Amino acid sequence: MLVPTRRLIGLALAWCALGVVVAIAPGWLWSWQLAGVVWIGTALADGWMARHAASGVTLRRELARTLPVGVWHQAAVVLTAPRRPISGRVQEGVPAGFESQHDGQSFRVPAGRTARLSYRLRPLERGTHRFGPATLRFESPLGCWAWQCTLGPTTTARVYPDFARIVHYTLLATDHRLSQLGVLQRQRRGQGAEFHQLRDYRQDDSPRQIDWSATARLAKLIAREYEDERDQQIVLVLDASQRMRAKDGDLSHFDHSLNAVLLLAYVALRQGDSVGLASFGHDAPRFLAPRASLATLPRLLNALFEIQPSLQVPDYAAMAVDLRRRLSRRALVLIATAVGEEDGPALRLAVKLLSRRHSVVVASLRESALDAARASPITTLDAALEYAAALDYLERRRRTLAALRHEGVTVLEARPPELARLLVNHYWERKRAGAA
Repeated sequence: MLVPTRRLIGLALAWCALGVVVAIAPGWLWSWQLAGVVWIGTALADGWMARHAASGVTLRRELARTLPVGVWHQAAVVLTAPRRPISGRVQEGVPAGFESQHDGQSFRVPAGRTARLSYRLRPLERGTHRFGPATLRFESPLGCWAWQCTLGPTTTARVYPDFARIVHYTLLATDHRLSQLGVLQRQRRGQGAEFHQLRDYRQDDSPRQIDWSATARLAKLIAREYEDERDQQIVLVLDASQRMRAKDGDLSHFDHSLNAVLLLAYVALRQGDSVGLASFGHDAPRFLAPRASLATLPRLLNALFEIQPSLQVPDYAAMAVDLRRRLSRRALVLIATAVGEEDGPALRLAVKLLSRRHSVVVASLRESALDAARASPITTLDAALEYAAALDYLERRRRTLAALRHEGVTVLEARPPELARLLVNHYWERKRAGAA
């Protein structure tokens, strides 16, 4: 598309102003006509050159195909002018789910040369995003016109949860014992759940570790050494229903839950446990069978990164029936959801179905806004009504969770930012107790 510039418009206005002068002094008509012919001819020639300025120009985008959400990244547009020098501005085709510091960049590329235009961008949403062709505006040699066109490929970028930050900050927030166990496996003498070997007694061993039969047979103190029970099967169940769309800070409840279960999967896989995944409450529920390999973590990331919370109501019963059908071996089933008072009967039924064969843990998110409303001072009638409503809602949900605990279900409740630490520490306590 050919677009007139301010220079061309200014020349046109000047020519019109000269026509007013000519109307007063007709003797200068010939000069006005000559100026018009020169101006129009020059504009047409310059427009033709602007139209062909993009001929042979290529655009290449430098962008990582996989990006962690919420992190600034460096990207670039590379322009090559093989035939003639070019100049103008380029506007990148950044998708809506990205924040970009690229608000149009000027370029000037000599003939036969290449120019690299760098900029920074930050993905704000998980999922698959497409960068469209860039919009270029080439300047004509005389500056009368600009030729605007789109150039370059469509690039697909996959945005994943920022797992490196999840592991770094959340492991620091967990207790000291987890930081010892969560990053690399360590044996703890005499405190595990599974017999490992016999060895010579050491000064700092507990007397309860002494194997008296072996001691009598060998005529020296022999101790038993234990290690953590391995090969536990864990299935992480993510609720992706409409209730998980609520936001706490920059992240939705679903994203907080996603970060928490990814961290738990990372820790459990490092301990040799098998980890699987199930999701429900959205159009395409996922299931990944438990596996113990560390390659399971990339599988989980690839299965989860595109899931967004839906507008559906959670169907706990259907989820439980599906898991009972898929899981033949006993497992620890951890359900990450946001329990409401209306969920009591359906959730109790689902947990009852699963508990016949599996150990079930329900991790429920509590809205930070409710805690803030309960803690805020009451100075107006509206504040009093908000305080009373928050207390009433929290009390009804407390009764729902208490009913689950009464039936022997382990229920964890936390504000979204605290969920990851709570889940991993609970896992660690179960490992220390040898619970399956």
